[in-house]
Amino acid sequence: MKPIFIFLIALLTLNACREARNAINISGKAQGTTYNITYLAGPYSNYRESIDSIFTAIDMSLSTYVPGSIISRVNRNEPGVTVDEHFIEVFKKSMEVSDITQGAFDITVAPLVNAYGFGANRKRSVDQILLDSILPLVGYKKISLQGDKIIKENPGMKVDMNAIAQGYTVDVLASFLESKGIQNYLVELGGELRAKGEKLDGSVWNVGIEKPDEDQANERSLYTQINLENRSLATSGNYRQFYEEDGKKYTHIINPITGYPAKNNLLSATVIAPDCVTADAYATSFIVMGLERSKQFLASHKELGLDVYFIYDEQGKWMTYITENLDRQLLKSQ
Repeated sequence: MKPIFIFLIALLTLNACREARNAINISGKAQGTTYNITYLAGPYSNYRESIDSIFTAIDMSLSTYVPGSIISRVNRNEPGVTVDEHFIEVFKKSMEVSDITQGAFDITVAPLVNAYGFGANRKRSVDQILLDSILPLVGYKKISLQGDKIIKENPGMKVDMNAIAQGYTVDVLASFLESKGIQNYLVELGGELRAKGEKLDGSVWNVGIEKPDEDQANERSLYTQINLENRSLATSGNYRQFYEEDGKKYTHIINPITGYPAKNNLLSATVIAPDCVTADAYATSFIVMGLERSKQFLASHKELGLDVYFIYDEQGKWMTYITENLDRQLLKSQ
């Protein structure tokens, strides 16, 4: 009877664990976009208030749209400004990616972003004369972190961390969930994602890669789907944030070296990495680099552990470039 008794106890314990595991979803708006967080936990594990606090803390550090944020005060050169842990982490990661991409990623691109009207400032009439006056204010090697203070070579320099802040926020939210003992979750913010564990039915989290279609209006359709197993994903592209003026198209991802919006046949760059801040930074970098330079970069930097799904234009036809390790995770393609 003893083995049967032990078996019954084990079965009851298993059933109790299953009953205690609920799929909790928290969604809303933050950082100028939407977020959706799903995790498996007990019925009394709703952490919306803590999640809202995390968004607020990061905005007060990294948002150029919050006048009193640390980054806004740094950009205004207010005396005695010290940076916090969020700012330091993102700054260090930015410098790391800037260095390895040889400046394709650069948070000092803010004066250019503002000039084109994609930042917190009003759009200006951009011509070569204006660019020539702005470019001396751009360059990641001209800014440094000394202790908890930012040092600029030129006080006219400004920083913009929007190309990396959402990925960082996803990682912070994921770390918070794990601190609560949660091992099964999907965190999504503005299309940047981090997944761990499994869904309630025991299957792997699957996520979509959007079609880089400028004519979608407000509807987003999927180009393909992949299984995301204990990794992060971020996508960058110039097909959503852009405007046309005098017959020219101006996109929101700026080449910090030339001063012009990135323009090449790479329509969207999806990067899968161990953490979302890394995926986010390199997704932007690859849009600046373009298809061929990005492929060369990936071939020579395999130690980074990046997988990519590129959608590019080949004489008017959409084509894809996929790293070998990612093939097995593809669910369907249109």
